[in-house]
Formats: sequence, structure tokens, C-alpha cells
Amino acid sequence: MNDIRRSILWVVFGFSMVLIWDKWQIHNGKAPTFFPSSAVTAPKAVGAAAPTAGGNAAVPAATTAAAGVAAAPGGAPAPVAQRIDASTDVLKLTFNSEGGSLIGATLLKHASQQLGSEPLQLLAQNDKHTYVAQTGLIGGSFPTHKTPMTLVAGPTSLAEGQNELALRFESADVGGVKLAKTYTLQRGSYVIGVSHEVVNAGAAAVTPQLYLQLVRDGNKTDSETPFYSTFTGPAIYTGAQKYQKVEFKDIDAGKNNFEKTSNDGYVAMVQHYFASAWLLGDGTARENFARKVDNSLYSVGSIATLPAVAPGQSQKLDARLFIGPQQETVLETVAPGLELVKDYGWLTILAKPLYWLLEKIHGFVANWGWSIVLLVVLLKAAFYWLNASAYRSMAKMKAINPKVAEMRERLKGNPQLMQQEMMKMYREEKVNPLGGCFPIMIQIPVFIALYWVLLSSVEMRNAPWMGWITDLSTKDPYFVLPFIMTLTTIIQTALNPLPPDPLQAKMMWLMPLMFSVMFFFFPAGLVLYWITNNVLTIAQQSFINKRMGVPLKITNPFELFRK
Repeated sequence: MNDIRRSILWVVFGFSMVLIWDKWQIHNGKAPTFFPSSAVTAPKAVGAAAPTAGGNAAVPAATTAAAGVAAAPGGAPAPVAQRIDASTDVLKLTFNSEGGSLIGATLLKHASQQLGSEPLQLLAQNDKHTYVAQTGLIGGSFPTHKTPMTLVAGPTSLAEGQNELALRFESADVGGVKLAKTYTLQRGSYVIGVSHEVVNAGAAAVTPQLYLQLVRDGNKTDSETPFYSTFTGPAIYTGAQKYQKVEFKDIDAGKNNFEKTSNDGYVAMVQHYFASAWLLGDGTARENFARKVDNSLYSVGSIATLPAVAPGQSQKLDARLFIGPQQETVLETVAPGLELVKDYGWLTILAKPLYWLLEKIHGFVANWGWSIVLLVVLLKAAFYWLNASAYRSMAKMKAINPKVAEMRERLKGNPQLMQQEMMKMYREEKVNPLGGCFPIMIQIPVFIALYWVLLSSVEMRNAPWMGWITDLSTKDPYFVLPFIMTLTTIIQTALNPLPPDPLQAKMMWLMPLMFSVMFFFFPAGLVLYWITNNVLTIAQQSFINKRMGVPLKITNPFELFRK
């Protein structure tokens, strides 16, 4: 019965991996490998209507690099849009005089690729990539992100000893309304204060609505590989529904499964390691939206209604714009729930304390590579007795394997009697064939959560370990770590009891080796974590085998495959 169960489990496991791989390929917009007929056809582009608030005018379409400049008031030719650069110690920003929009953001403390390369440009507007932040007014013929604006004269970079920098953009009179935007930058901060002042220069009261949106193309980041993928796209957070990811493909299909109205939260555009987010003050009623701008651009944003503005009066509404790395400790101080843009998925409840512990260890050793090693050591120590139980069961199985093999050969003509004798032997030897599975199964969620911590943490980016490993977020350039990992996987497999059935024994060798191939393309930090886990497992299993008198005999896989 044990052999039948093993065979069924291996078949189910293998088939599940095939299905998971095909679904993974489809999820990333690629054709499935094993079942091409299940491929999903490209979704039909949906010309989604712009969201409205309170039945008023729609948010204007986002401006792309090739878009024309809006006409100036009075029918005069619009002035040529100008780019204005501003910088702090951590950000270099580019503003467009058309709408006073933010069309470029370079993170000066983060390299674009390997350490020492040029800084990473997160927001951009060019022929290859569009990712911008825009605001404006709707509800009438009011200034939008397409309206020409003028920068008020003043400094555009932080001077020595200066901690704050303000840039003010002002529009002309449009429909009796003027809009002024003031961007306030702080030294050492990725949070930008954005104040909107609406001035009623007309003869009648107006009730405009302010929209804030992030516009991005649907391209994935360069840090992904065919073997792992992270979320790229809009996200909306509210106090009621919490963190809600919005896939680009769901926007294409017209699905809007997120909370449309709220009085708190934020809207964000998320990608691997980095994010941007518009944050209105708590208590400010807003309508959230996510839509497709055209065939290649998507936007996510909020619309807030301002109080009525009487003639000659003004109203202000403040917001904040975050543009930076997904550094969890920083995100937690910016706004409630903003740390969730660092997506751990359904294992967040386990991943967050693991990240906390990893950061505390780093505070002592000041090296993320050694922090990974020490964290795995602590986890293996915490699970020592569970592992010991599993390894004792495996050692007993390995000790009686010769008897099982002899009995199978002797009774191969009588399968029913063979199963009876095998179960009798297990009872006499006090061996549970599945005894090694349950203790290990309990630990799997913890180690999967740690996997996502290492994959998602921007701290691993450009973080050296030692020697040739200068970036834990990229693959080993010489494939030394993946080779060591494969070697430790082979040793670990050899220490386990092999199934008596030759086919099952071959499968037991092949499956770990097949998965080892993927690690040649994984980030070095993940491979280091797996190597550490393998080495500690081998040490503990060898120690238990020796204590139980089980000889340390490593199976030769080449002999197995020659049979």
C-alpha cells in the first residue's frame, strides 16, 4: 500500500507542477509550455470611459510623450512645454510646464543596475517608457494637467544646510478659475507635499473636483525572469477593504473589483522593489478609479470634491506623493497600510515578522548576506525538534530498506501478500512511512514566506555579500552558488531513504535536480538561503543517522539509472 501511495503522490506532484508552470506562463502573458490549447488569447482592448465623480466632467486623457500641447486660453497658440529639473539629496525630479506634472523621478541612492551604475529612473516620459504623476481639476472648464503653467521664480535644488525646497506652478485663468500647485521637497525624504490652491477669478461660485493620478505603461520590470514574477500594476488601499491589487489584464477586461469610494487610504502604482502613491488626508472623501488610457497606458487615481469657492475666494487641498523604494520601515511611517505595496501575498502574516528579524540581525552584522545565513540558522534551531522527529523516521526507513528490497524481490509474484508483509514489517519495526512528512510540512509556509521576504526586499538590491557576490538581488555571475546548491541537494537526497520501487527512486533523484536548474537564474540571496538550509539539514540528518546507528551510506545515482 505504501508503494501505491508513493506512486500516486509522485504522479499528482509531477502533474501539479506541470499545471502550475503552464498557469504561471499564462499569468505572465506567455504561451503555456505543455498544453498550448489552454493559451489565453490576448484580451480585447477596452476603450474604458474616463471615470466621473458626481456625474461631472471626466478626467482628461493622460498626456503621452507624443501628445500635442493643449491650446492656451483665448485661442492663442500654446507655449512650448518646458522641462524643469529639481533635486534633493535623494531625488532628482523633472516637471513639465504643461500642467505642472511630474514626468521624471530619479532615485539618487539606488543604482539602475549593478552598484556604481547610473541612478535608477523610476518616473519617465520618453519613447520607451511612460510613468508620470498628474493632477488637475474637473467639473467644468477648469485647469487640467494639460493646461500650460508657469514656475514661480525660485531655487530648484536644496542648498547646503537647507532642509526644504518649494516649487510653485501657476496657471492662467481658465473658465474663471486659476490653479496653483506647490511641491514641497524635504531633505532625505521620498515624500513630496503637493498643495493645490484653487482661486475663483470669475463672477459665479464654482465647485471643482481635484483629480490625482499615476499613469504608467503596462511593461514589466527588467528584474523578472521566466522562473519568478512579481506584481506590476495599480493598487488601491482603503481602511475597509485594505490592500487591493488591480491587474492590468483586469482593467483590459473591464473588471473593477476594488472599493470605489472611501475617506482614507491611497492609490499606488507598484513594481518590483519600488512604488509611487498619491495620499490624500484621512477624512477627505474621494472616488477611486483605475482605467486604461489607451492601448498601452493605464492610470490609477482619486477624485476629491472641493467645497464651493465663492468669487474672489480660494480653496486649498493638500496631498502627498510618495516616490521611492519599498523599504518597509520607511513605508510604515508614511501612511497606514503603505508598507503593503511590498507584496508578500497570502503569507504576509509570516513574512512580516521574518523581515523584522532579518533587519534586526542586519543591525548587528551589517551585511545582508550573513544576515540571511544567520536567520536560516535561527529558523533551523527553532524547528530542530520537529526536524529531528522527521529525520529519525527517515533513518528508520533507511535502516530497513534492505529488508524491504529483499522482501519485494521474494514476493514480487504476489503483490497482495507483499503489501501485507510490508505493513507487518513497519509495525514490528515501529516505522511510519509518512512519519517524516508531517513535521516538514508544518515548516514549509515559513520557508516560503522567507523566500518572498528575500525576493521582495529592496535592501537586497546592490547589497554585496563577499567576494564575487556584489548584488544579492541578481544571479551569481559565475554560477558558483547554484552549483554548490545543486551539490548539497544531491547529498541531501542521497541521505534520504529511497523507495524500493526503481521508478519511484529515479523520480526521487530527478525532481530535486530539475528544480536545481531554476536556481541558476535565481537571485544570489535566494540561492544563499537555500544552500544554508541544505547544509544545516545535511548536518542534522547525518548526526541523527549516526546516533541511531544507521551507516552514512550515500546512494550512487549513476548505478540507479544504469539498472
